Amino acid sequence: MHAARLFVNIAQLVTPTRLGAHRGVEHRQVQVIPDAAIAVQDGHIAWVGARTEWGGTADEVIDLGGRAVVPALTDPHTHAVWAGDRLDDFEARLQGATYEQILARGGGIYHTIHHTAQASLEELVALALPRLKCLIRSGATTIEVKSGYGLTPEAELKMLKAIPQLQVRLHPITLKPTLLIHVPPRTGREAYLHTVCRQLIPEVAQQGLAEAVDVFVEREAFTVQEAEQILGSARQHGLAIKLHADQFHALGGVELGVRLGALSVDHLEASGEAQIRALARSQTIGVILPGVNLHLGLSPAPARALIEAGGAVAIGTDLNPGSSPLFSIQQAMALATRLHRLTPAEALIASTVNAAAAIGLTDRGALIPNARADFLVLQSADWRDLSYTLGANPVHSVWCEGVLIEQV
Repeated sequence: MHAARLFVNIAQLVTPTRLGAHRGVEHRQVQVIPDAAIAVQDGHIAWVGARTEWGGTADEVIDLGGRAVVPALTDPHTHAVWAGDRLDDFEARLQGATYEQILARGGGIYHTIHHTAQASLEELVALALPRLKCLIRSGATTIEVKSGYGLTPEAELKMLKAIPQLQVRLHPITLKPTLLIHVPPRTGREAYLHTVCRQLIPEVAQQGLAEAVDVFVEREAFTVQEAEQILGSARQHGLAIKLHADQFHALGGVELGVRLGALSVDHLEASGEAQIRALARSQTIGVILPGVNLHLGLSPAPARALIEAGGAVAIGTDLNPGSSPLFSIQQAMALATRLHRLTPAEALIASTVNAAAAIGLTDRGALIPNARADFLVLQSADWRDLSYTLGANPVHSVWCEGVLIEQV
C-alpha cells in the first residue's frame, strides 16, 4: 500500500470502532491502539493500526511526538450567528430572575432578535467568525450552525446566508446549516406559521440555504401540533428535521421527534422515563447541552439513564449568547463527564460518531479505513486528558482531511 502521508509516533490512537453510530449501547467502549500509525490518502484514512504492522510506503512521514490521537470532534448544536449581547440577562438571572421572567419583560431571545435584525450580513459574518474559530481550536472540524434569531423571513434568510460565507473562510471545516424556528412573534401567530410553512421553508429549500429544520417546543415557543405542522413542511421540501425538546417542560416534543424520525432531539433536561424509553427504541439521537445546565442552573438531562437504556447520546455546546456562552466543544465534553456522569469513552463517542449522526453525517468520527481523516493530536500521551482538562486546551493540533489547520 502507498499513501500520501503516514503519521507515526502516536502514543495512543483512540477511536470508536465504526461510523454512523445510532445505538449508544453498542458504542460505550472505544478501541485503544498503542504505538499507532495512520496512513492518509486523498483526505481519507487508508490504513490505521500498530506502527509495527505498517508495510507500505508514503510520500511524507509525519512524527506526532509521542502524543495521543483521537477523532476530531463534531459540535451538533450551535447558534453561532447573532448580534448584541445578553449581559443584562446574565446579571438579572444571578439576582434570581427566571428565563421565563426575563423573556416576559422583553429580554432574552427577543433582545437578540432585535440586534440581529439590525446587523448587516457582513457584520453577522464578522461576529460569527471568531466564535467558530474558538470551536475549531477546541477540536471541532464539523459544526452545525442554526438560524433562529431572525423571526422575520428576511432576517432568517440573512442569518442563513452568513453560513456559506463563513464556510468559504473556514474550508475544509464543515459547517452544517439548520433553519431554526425558534419563537413566535408576540402577535400574529397563525399568520407567522403560515409564512414559515408556505414561504420561508420553501425558499430556504429552493436556495439550498439549510439542510435541516429545527423547532423549539416549549410553553413560550411552539406547541407539539404547531411543530408537527412546521416539520411536515420541512419534510415535504426534502429537509431533515430536528427539535429543541424538554428544556423546561416535557410537552411531547421528544415523542414527536421519535415518531417523525428526527435526526435528533436536543436539550432533554425535563425528560423522564417515558421519553428515555421512546428514544432508546428509536434511531433518533439525544443531544445533551451541558453548557446550558451550567449557565442556567438547570438539572442535567438524563444522559446516564438514556445510555443505560440503549439510546444514543451526543454532546453539543449550544453556543449562544443567552443560555450557553460556551466556545469549546472540548469543555462541553469535560462538563458532560461531571454533570451527566459520562465516562471518558462515552463522552468521546458522544462527541464524534454520535454527534456526526445527529446532523446526518456517517463519514467521520472514527479513525478507521475510508473515514474522513479528521483527527486531533493532544498535548498529552493519555487520551483521557481530552475530557479531564478544565480551563486549559488539551488539544495540540487539529487536522482536517489529513491537513494541519490549527496548531494550538
